[in-house]
Amino acid sequence: MDTLLVQAVKAVPEIRTPSVETVPQEAPTLSLVICTLDEHEAIGGVLSELGEHLMGISHEIIVVDDSADYRTAEVVDAYATEHAQVRLVRRYKASGLSSAAINGWDVAKGRILAIMDGDGQHDPALIRTLVEKLANPDIDVAVASRYLDDSRSGLHGLRHRLSRTGTWLTDAMLGVPLADPLSGCFAMTRDWYVQVRRHLSGLGFKILIDVVASGARKPQTAQVPTLLRARAGGESKLDTRVVIDLVALLIEKRTRGRFTAAALMHGMAAISALCAQWLALSLLLRLAMPLWLAMLLSVGAALAGRFAVNLLMTPRSRRPGNAHELHRQWLAFCLGRWSDVPLNAGFALALCMAHCAWGIAVLAGVLLAESRYYFGANAGARA
Repeated sequence: MDTLLVQAVKAVPEIRTPSVETVPQEAPTLSLVICTLDEHEAIGGVLSELGEHLMGISHEIIVVDDSADYRTAEVVDAYATEHAQVRLVRRYKASGLSSAAINGWDVAKGRILAIMDGDGQHDPALIRTLVEKLANPDIDVAVASRYLDDSRSGLHGLRHRLSRTGTWLTDAMLGVPLADPLSGCFAMTRDWYVQVRRHLSGLGFKILIDVVASGARKPQTAQVPTLLRARAGGESKLDTRVVIDLVALLIEKRTRGRFTAAALMHGMAAISALCAQWLALSLLLRLAMPLWLAMLLSVGAALAGRFAVNLLMTPRSRRPGNAHELHRQWLAFCLGRWSDVPLNAGFALALCMAHCAWGIAVLAGVLLAESRYYFGANAGARA
């Protein structure tokens, strides 16, 4: 089986948006995307169940795999040798379910686009029900929703409470007419995807929020009740990055893109650097350290603060697993931010020599360094 190898989709899409007119007449009714990350234990069973429940529906299944090893891909390859409707997309330097889903939908051919997890928590029987809901021409998006019939979700403890909090926050900020806007199992018409594609952020793991909040109007939705099953493989993706992504995404959608999620997270890291530098400089000056040395050391503290926040905003699968890897990433980070020393410390010292208050001087130095890094990175991305 041929495997498509791609990079992660970017927040501002560079891939040509699919067009309804370009869908071939022989296109399948359904394109189902399954995003996997180290789920080799579960994906075989999920594909087998789907084969049973989708009999009679013209379909294709696109597995988008972000795993570091080939175990998940090997299971999909083995299944696909006897099931031609299964395709594999392997990504490199990639993470996040939302961007994986967009990569899968961009190469899909179906008239209905759907998504579900590859760890066995979603009941494959739901997909047929979602497709049937979209037989109504007035429906844009059909969602398998927890909390539709009762308050249960299939989750337990902290994960359940966080899910309920995220649902409440999403409803409060966006007014999305769904019982479970954090659901990872839903289907939509290609028409709706084409409408929202260029506005999708591709951030984090809550792709449904991105899909329903990116249109010029609110979508017409249908819902079916569900509870999550026990996970058959893999592990929970819930960590600090998921929470940060959700909050940033909600702000971006609430402000209609005036404050992008990427800019918000960049701002969080910059504020952490500023606070760390203010605190370090204040302590060092209290110890009667010369201003020039205190300023240099405070820049080091700012870099450490920024690096710590970057780690919090890094998906768990890409965080350093040991002290050696942590040290290597720290050195690479410092090398990439070497210009902070002349720009931040140099400019702040110059202002202090001109009798500017050191707090304001540090703020100006941090802003100068961040501007250079932010606009330099954007220029490199455009190139």
